[in-house]
Amino acid sequence: MKPGDHPDFFRFAPPPGTSRESSIRLDREGRFWHDGARVDHPALERGLRAWIARHPDDGRPILSNGYDWCYFQADDAPLFVDALRIGDGGAVTLVLFDGTEEPLDPGTLSLGEDGVVYARARGGALEARFSRHAQSQLAPLLVEDEPPTLRVAGREIRLPARAAGSAAR
Repeated sequence: MKPGDHPDFFRFAPPPGTSRESSIRLDREGRFWHDGARVDHPALERGLRAWIARHPDDGRPILSNGYDWCYFQADDAPLFVDALRIGDGGAVTLVLFDGTEEPLDPGTLSLGEDGVVYARARGGALEARFSRHAQSQLAPLLVEDEPPTLRVAGREIRLPARAAGSAAR
């Protein structure tokens, strides 16, 4: 059993002399930074992307590998949609920036002030920002420009405005 499987894992104090706060930051383009330097090692970046979760008590974004965890700063959403897979019948699968795939819940779509599309992912726990590529893949689903309306799995979805401060929820 990993320590992360213990029900109080996220309530344990950090190791002596350390803090759960980190200087790790995820920018608006999905790139990680540590102490002001870009994390450019591919395996480390893949790991960081895979470890993103939400703290069960305070809802802040965390990195957890099951053995330890820390808070990190997300400049925008803590997840990113790299691509979409549109199946027969219009069902949409999100391809997240950690390589995982999950079905899109069309009811979680929203539109940011800057015209970027967002959706909830990881069981609705975290917000995901669409990359330019993923957003362009929505074109065949677009029914109307104003207001932006998509047809997903036979259902028309008018994209509501993104709620302020929703990235941390």
